[in-house]
Amino acid sequence: MSTIEDDSIDLYSLTEADLTDLMARWNQPPFRAKQLGAWMYEHGATEFSQMTNLPTALRERLSRQTRLGSLNNVTEQISNDGTIKRLYRLTGGEMIESVLMCYDDKRRTACISSQAGCAMGCTFCATGQMGFKRHLTATEIVEQALRFSCLLKQRGERLSNVVLMGMGEPFHNYDPVVQAIRRIMTQLGIGARHITVSTVGLAPKIRKFAQEGLQVKLAISLHATSDDVRREMMPINSRYPISDLMDACRDYQRVTHRRITFEWALISGENDTIEQAHRLGELLHGIQCHVNLIPLNPTQGFTGRPTTTKQARAFVDVLKKHNVPATVRVRRGIDIDAGCGQLTSRFSTQATS
Repeated sequence: MSTIEDDSIDLYSLTEADLTDLMARWNQPPFRAKQLGAWMYEHGATEFSQMTNLPTALRERLSRQTRLGSLNNVTEQISNDGTIKRLYRLTGGEMIESVLMCYDDKRRTACISSQAGCAMGCTFCATGQMGFKRHLTATEIVEQALRFSCLLKQRGERLSNVVLMGMGEPFHNYDPVVQAIRRIMTQLGIGARHITVSTVGLAPKIRKFAQEGLQVKLAISLHATSDDVRREMMPINSRYPISDLMDACRDYQRVTHRRITFEWALISGENDTIEQAHRLGELLHGIQCHVNLIPLNPTQGFTGRPTTTKQARAFVDVLKKHNVPATVRVRRGIDIDAGCGQLTSRFSTQATS
């Protein structure tokens, strides 16, 4: 491959066959490739000096001619609840953010980005407010999860879940995202049912994703039950109205037999009313699903306010009457703008100024 002729090889971009080819070019036995891969993905090594079963000369050459990844960690913030948010600079200078959430039940979840910025323009989302910069490569997507995996291994813990809910619309960057999902499963050992991909509702890509044979979880950002309201919040609704989206969801379930999660940002006085809960229950009738209710997270470019705890509970109770299960998501990392819809708002602006 042309990649391994470069003087500075990103080892994370190489397949197992590529690593074997590289070792052969360097007159190393084939088992060195397996050792190298094990250090990268199983042991979470972040420096070549940690790869103690490799010869010193090989480690020195790796240090000179290769690198472990391309993401430049510009800064890191830790929330009061332990959530970690990292700002990375890509090779072209664009910025992305990734989040690690640690839960009391030992779940360790990486929320990773699929694009720098986002072209979907959702009004309540800080990433949508910043506009689209570029797609990420599969390697750049995987590396975000791998970085957190390495951090956790150093603590004697392991990454248990990955959600593609960070910056960007995953299905707008479809092929690299699917490649990244497969690599996260094989290289990081994350089971398919512990991976979630979230979309604003690109109906044709939902149908295409159903044919991939992946058992990962699908989450749909919905947030409104009428086209007029959803179009104002989420411009993509002009292209794929709610009826088309629901048809795509039913097609997805016919093929995969998988439950779908619908995400609903509860905005006080707008979509958190009892009437809206009834309308949502009616809309989702017959779809095997779960509703993830998220009290709105604040961003600089949107004036809406989060719902109250009392109203959120009432919303859940109404959905139960429609036989639609729902839970209110625990908000994490809000103090460092690491919650849903907050990535690349104040933190990134300050860091890059």
